[in-house]
Amino acid sequence: MAEYTSGTSAFNLSLNEIFEEAFERCDRELRTGYDFRTARRSLNLLTVEWANKGINLWTIEQGQIPLVTGQICYPIPVDTIDLLDTVIRQNNGTSNQIDINISRISESTYSTIPNKLTQGRPIQVWINRQSGNTNATTATLSATITSTDTTITVSDVSQLAAAGYIQLDSEIIYYANVSGNQLINCARGQNNTVAAAHTSTTVVYVPMLPSVNVWPTPNSPGNQYTFIYWRLRRIQDAGDGVNVQDIPFRFVNAMVAGLAFYLAAKLGCDIQRYQALQAEYMQQFDLAAQEDREKAPLRIVPRNMNYYR
Repeated sequence: MAEYTSGTSAFNLSLNEIFEEAFERCDRELRTGYDFRTARRSLNLLTVEWANKGINLWTIEQGQIPLVTGQICYPIPVDTIDLLDTVIRQNNGTSNQIDINISRISESTYSTIPNKLTQGRPIQVWINRQSGNTNATTATLSATITSTDTTITVSDVSQLAAAGYIQLDSEIIYYANVSGNQLINCARGQNNTVAAAHTSTTVVYVPMLPSVNVWPTPNSPGNQYTFIYWRLRRIQDAGDGVNVQDIPFRFVNAMVAGLAFYLAAKLGCDIQRYQALQAEYMQQFDLAAQEDREKAPLRIVPRNMNYYR
């Protein structure tokens, strides 16, 4: 009798199945709604651990930001962990586009730049890795503003930074300077929001957006500068029990093993089982991580720096 393979290679586990498998490895059963909630919480913490372990190739995404003449700071998506590579692209989308390297610098290096308003082609970038949370303030608008106003007067600036972002209703606005109670040189409709009119007494919020500061400040728009980046994003959250996880198949076993290890610490498993689950998790993660890596040849070029006296 002829034997046939399935012809498919789509095996995956739903969230519910991941939980059931992890509980069974702890010699327990998934029985109650609380069991589901505590497993989902542990799984979300596990993905945070993975983000801190290093680069997960399936979470690398490319993005781009058109640079604006005179604007220093630009927000990046709030689920960004870090930027891996960046370039400045001239004439984006045309047959003669050119990608030019832009060097990443630290906050301390950026802070020592004498004139941050110098204009030209950006050659350096400081990546400000904020939390993405939004803070409330006691400030409000002092007067109604239109969708095109670039100077905004607020009731109190004591809780605002010297430059940064504010949120009015659903619009996010970048301001470059503070003078008295006025926010000066505002760039409206940031972070894919829409510039809109806002009434007086509208509450001012401060979104702690991850962002990039470029230097020199972009000059003539005729150069069509675009900031191109490759970012490491967060792994998506655990869902409602029927969806699959935001991981490739090669990490499924590592995720189950890791969740079982996390649950063992909460379910009162004996020390032998706890240690066995820990060892299994470390082995499965190492196997998956060794596979999930760049396999192109590594090319190292020395950087020559000449000093003249």
